[in-house]
Amino acid sequence: MSTLNERKVRVRFAPSPTGPLHIGGVRTALYNYLFARQHGGSLIFRIEDTDSTRFVPGAEEYILESFRWLGIEFDEGVSFGGDHGPYRQSERRDIYKKYVRQLLDAGRAYIAFDTPDELNAKREAVPNFQYDAHTRMQMRNSLTLGADETRRLIDEGQQYVVRFLVEPGEEIHVDDLIRGDVKVMSDILDDKVLYKSADQLPTYHLANIVDDHLMEVTHVIRGEEWLPSAPLHVLLYRAFGWADTMPRFAHLPLLLKPDGKGKLSKRDGDRLGFPVFPLEWHGQDGTVCSGYRESGYLPEAVINFLALLGWNPGTDEELLSMDQLIEKFDLAKCSKSGAKFDYVKGQWFNREYIQRAPDALLAPTLDAILRSEGIAQPIERVEAVVGMMKMKKINFIKELWPLCDFFFIAPTYSMDDKFVRKNWKEGAAAQMRRLADILAGLDTFDVEHQRQAVDAWAAADGIKPWNAWRVCLVGTGKGPDMYELAAFLGKDETLRRMQAALDALPQV
Repeated sequence: MSTLNERKVRVRFAPSPTGPLHIGGVRTALYNYLFARQHGGSLIFRIEDTDSTRFVPGAEEYILESFRWLGIEFDEGVSFGGDHGPYRQSERRDIYKKYVRQLLDAGRAYIAFDTPDELNAKREAVPNFQYDAHTRMQMRNSLTLGADETRRLIDEGQQYVVRFLVEPGEEIHVDDLIRGDVKVMSDILDDKVLYKSADQLPTYHLANIVDDHLMEVTHVIRGEEWLPSAPLHVLLYRAFGWADTMPRFAHLPLLLKPDGKGKLSKRDGDRLGFPVFPLEWHGQDGTVCSGYRESGYLPEAVINFLALLGWNPGTDEELLSMDQLIEKFDLAKCSKSGAKFDYVKGQWFNREYIQRAPDALLAPTLDAILRSEGIAQPIERVEAVVGMMKMKKINFIKELWPLCDFFFIAPTYSMDDKFVRKNWKEGAAAQMRRLADILAGLDTFDVEHQRQAVDAWAAADGIKPWNAWRVCLVGTGKGPDMYELAAFLGKDETLRRMQAALDALPQV
């Protein structure tokens, strides 16, 4: 096999199907995607399901659907195919057994029969107990029992685990692309469990090393929480004789609470009112967790927001498309410290992307809201309203309805409204009657013909009739440019509303 520097970049995202995908996991997948695309490499989707007790039905499809919505594309893996499968760890039992046997035969691992009760008793008896070079000879394992007794116990059907034998006194170097050279003494490591006979499956540590090697992974980009396991993984690569093809590590900074200290959690989202999952999640217990998609975020906004949590391009640029992110992404510019999850900034990103999005993309969301209110309109008219109103600094399309209901529902009029009281003053009624006559005389009722006729009249008379006109068409102080609004309503509805206002409001 070729050395790492000669190999095509291959990275992986390997979630466990134990529930909804946390937004921190989405960021990890995104960074892997950006890195792979920038280097012309491949992104692998692998499922880590070796812990069958934590499997949650529907979680795998939820994860895949999340990435489809976000536009993060995989090149091979579960549901994508490829030449390095199977990509689901539960389907790789026989592969792992081979490598467990290799470590046992080489004396780099041993079999242990200690029961949970025995281990708990040892932890109670020995402060800070760790199964390692200082304690392993006090335990029930193949090192203390011998080969014959070990074989007898296995033949009798006793459950066991396989532990990695960590020799003390070795300085381990983890070459991290973000954190530099991380040095750890092997003395602080315990003899991790690599395999369990109970379910004939490996633990995370063995499965990931074997899979990354066989799938020719060149870079492991993962969360900071996995940094403590990196020294053990380095030792495992050496034990297998794979040091020359060991991947480069990059441990990403944690996503932190928006306020206070600690990692971002679902409780923070519940407390402050923002999602921590990409899609809405329906738990088996009937609970429903909010998602970015269902909350009204655009996927491009979520991607842009997440990309800048823990990394920046080295400039003041904030609005970056996926292609721009791919071009600029650099692991060396990732922060070593955690990134506060500024959900308010995430809303700002969504507002910016709404303003830049095609009206046709946004219109179906508003159309669904209208239909829930019993209003059916041609989609072209819904698009027109979106185009006039999306620049109103809304964070979500659902915020449009209270701002644009007057497009579809005739207003009511009241002098209790502050805007009406301020603008329906002396001369307003007379101006509106004159304006109605001017508008009624137009053969073409588009924006430009209205503007020419009304602007000329207003200039000649030295008046500003637009706020009183807004009272007539809207009933309060909101809405788009008056000419655009009148053109949308059409001549008949515009004149009808103007007459309704004149009938309802004082003839000042």
